[in-house]
Amino acid sequence: MTSMTDTAPEPVAAETAPAAEHADKPKRKGGGRARQNPPRHADKSDARANTPQPQRKAGKVHPVLEKLFELYPKMFGARFLPLKLGVYQELLELHPDDFKREDLKVALGLHARSTRYLEAVAAGEQRHDLNGVPVEPVAPEHVHHAILEMFRRRQARTPEDLRPRLREQLIKAIEASGLAREDYMLIVRTQDEVANAVLDEAFAELGARTAKREALLRAFEASGRTVAEFAEMYGMDPAEVGRTLERARPRAQG
Repeated sequence: MTSMTDTAPEPVAAETAPAAEHADKPKRKGGGRARQNPPRHADKSDARANTPQPQRKAGKVHPVLEKLFELYPKMFGARFLPLKLGVYQELLELHPDDFKREDLKVALGLHARSTRYLEAVAAGEQRHDLNGVPVEPVAPEHVHHAILEMFRRRQARTPEDLRPRLREQLIKAIEASGLAREDYMLIVRTQDEVANAVLDEAFAELGARTAKREALLRAFEASGRTVAEFAEMYGMDPAEVGRTLERARPRAQG
């Protein structure tokens, strides 16, 4: 099933095309001398076109993942979502005759390391039960490490510096966590110097943005104007001013 190929470990199954699509037949040039070799040997590309060509080996889907897709298409189908904690034991209890403990453990490990699964975790999606119902948030440290893993995989494939994008993702994750800097750093700090440096940059940028929001909030409260009037006075977008004020108020009240 093509919907399950992303559960294979990196790299995910490669896209392949039929060999015939790559075996373009050479055109004959008019007026040239006839070839000395027999026609059946002269055009070797024709023979290649009719002969299966070696292709990059596609990732084979683990049979347990195929079974999980049949049982729970909402969680193991086209869209991957973070699984709730304890799902391994729950699957063993629900399907004692379908899964062996070690096979299930390996399959879930492949699933959790797949690119699509890590993307869902990095995006801050909630954990879901086997029926696709959200049940709890993913811990901030798990979101953080998923973001770092996706950065490493993507950076390895491109010469472009992806650290600015990583910094923005970390800023969103930090804000979503609701943790103070010290608490966040305590649970996510690693030995990766590059990741730690970008994390420091993210906190510095977040601090600067927070200071600007709080300054805007103080100016707004001192103005005695409505949001629309305040935005017009400074030539700003009212909707953006409203969003910025909403983000600044919880911090000011805390």
